[in-house]
Amino acid sequence: MHLRAVVLPDGEHRDVWITDGLISLDPVPDATTVFDGGYVLPGLVDAHCHVGIGPKGPVDLAEAAVQAEADRDAGTLLIRDCGAPIDTRPLQEREDLPRIIRAGRHIARPKRYIPYLADQLDHEEQLPAAVAEQAARGDGWVKLVGDWIDRSVGDLAPLWSADVLAEAISVAHRHGARVTAHVFGEDALPGLLAAGIDCIEHGTGLTDETIAMMAERGTSLVPTLVNIENFPSFAAAATKYPDYTAHMTELYRRGDRTVAKALEAGVPVYAGTDAGGGIEHGVLVDEIIALNRVGMSPEQAIGAASWAGREWLGYSGLSHGAVADLVCYDEDPRKDLSALRHPKRIVLRGRVVG
Repeated sequence: MHLRAVVLPDGEHRDVWITDGLISLDPVPDATTVFDGGYVLPGLVDAHCHVGIGPKGPVDLAEAAVQAEADRDAGTLLIRDCGAPIDTRPLQEREDLPRIIRAGRHIARPKRYIPYLADQLDHEEQLPAAVAEQAARGDGWVKLVGDWIDRSVGDLAPLWSADVLAEAISVAHRHGARVTAHVFGEDALPGLLAAGIDCIEHGTGLTDETIAMMAERGTSLVPTLVNIENFPSFAAAATKYPDYTAHMTELYRRGDRTVAKALEAGVPVYAGTDAGGGIEHGVLVDEIIALNRVGMSPEQAIGAASWAGREWLGYSGLSHGAVADLVCYDEDPRKDLSALRHPKRIVLRGRVVG
């Protein structure tokens, strides 16, 4: 297979060949040209996605496959599945679906997360063992619920103490896994960061102090800006908890500026949609546009959902010997990010799938 296009991110016009599912920058005899002209970039990455969750909770494997197909058809060829209540390993065997990096099940406390989605621990001392179990089940990631509404106080509150977090994250690292956490508010962040967590999801409660901690430690942020747009509806639904309502409203109000501050401080930021549940699959371009809105250049925003995201998750970009996961466009997405909504050719595992 052969492509001729402007290759991103370097912007050079070149020929690319594909053989045995891998990219070759050396000519391959008798290759069929499948794209000529336009722009090609490494397959897009949704770094916070939930294949296996629907609006009413867990879905069956057939519906999960439909979700993955929607992501693929929008150009997303690599997914970090950030917690799923079902075993999606059979989907990893399908060559027509995006590559999925699984984080196992969320780990939470009773009544401190969405029902039926997480492993709920009766005692926080169980966390290190639960982390070890999920590290063994997943593909190098473990997902914690860092904070959630505590109905006894009527507002967001941390789920775990600092000492338990430190032990649990150390256990994950010994098992070769990285740890990330759902965090909306401020209070859970210092303990998670001090414990050595690798990534923060959402991060709307970041302050100047915790942003500085993330920048110093190299802790990544996946802000899921398309999900933050739901905060007003979350707040409006919590009529019994006025403190929570006010808190979520304020977090939403300053959300864009919070992510902008993280970018300015040098925190590594990647694109993720939080698709699953109330967010449709296949909306990664909306997140890329939102990242541009809060301060990333168009090229940086594309990279956060392509070459930079792939490198962070352990996958090569568009280089000799890399896996042949590519998306091709007629127009230059650096000039108009909406061009990403219209992939002309999608190549996954060295095969044309769109």
